[in-house]
Amino acid sequence: MIPPRRWVVDTNVLIGRLLAPDSTAARAVQKALSSGDLLVSDATLQELAEVLTRPKFDKYLSAQERREFFQLLSRVAIRIEILRSIKACRDPKDDKFLELAVNGKADAVITGDEDLLIQHPFLGIPILSPRTFLDLE
Repeated sequence: MIPPRRWVVDTNVLIGRLLAPDSTAARAVQKALSSGDLLVSDATLQELAEVLTRPKFDKYLSAQERREFFQLLSRVAIRIEILRSIKACRDPKDDKFLELAVNGKADAVITGDEDLLIQHPFLGIPILSPRTFLDLE
């Protein structure tokens, strides 16, 4: 039996999916969910929780909708323990996604963040935009 694929989805793509359910980001998240497992770490979940509480999202989604999205993601994703620290990105806040990919043996990182995209491939792990991910067979 072929093991399920393992995907790291950056916070910006998850937020894009939440705000625009018909967007490229939303389709990429759906493809990742239907073709494998989403990976998260304590650090990536913490960032998502912090972003979801920002007041700028109040006009788009209720606090309850954001809470439910976070709880759903927490339930369906596989939590990975970070044992290997990585310092590779220009923006150190992005290193958590590379750490998750390496520690979780991800098949790819899906992101819209240029600081991550320029790392492609990182230690053999593809770093893909949502559009590029959707174009894969």
